[in-house]
Amino acid sequence: MFNIGMMELLVILLVAFLIVGPKDLPKVARWLARVIKKAKAYVNQFRDDFGLDEIEAEVKAVKTEVEGAVKEADVSAEVRAAQDEMRAIAEGIDVDMRRTAAEIKAAAEKE
Repeated sequence: MFNIGMMELLVILLVAFLIVGPKDLPKVARWLARVIKKAKAYVNQFRDDFGLDEIEAEVKAVKTEVEGAVKEADVSAEVRAAQDEMRAIAEGIDVDMRRTAAEIKAAAEKE
């Protein structure tokens, strides 16, 4: 939840042990657990009261819809196909021009 590693947890417990003392540490731990439990309950109540779960679901649905629309609007495949077609036409023209130039050259050499 808080991305606390083992070493960080040990440092926190050591500092708590030094500040609170070994006698009162269990009492403080129970109090802290109750506070965290109440905070979670308040957060859940807040989410329920304001319907944040439904809003989150709607946002995810809209995100999915927008991503789908972006994929549908993607014309890169059509552009690539048109580019390939134009390249093939240009290569055909190049071949025809070279053939014609060779024919003209051969005709000029005969004369």
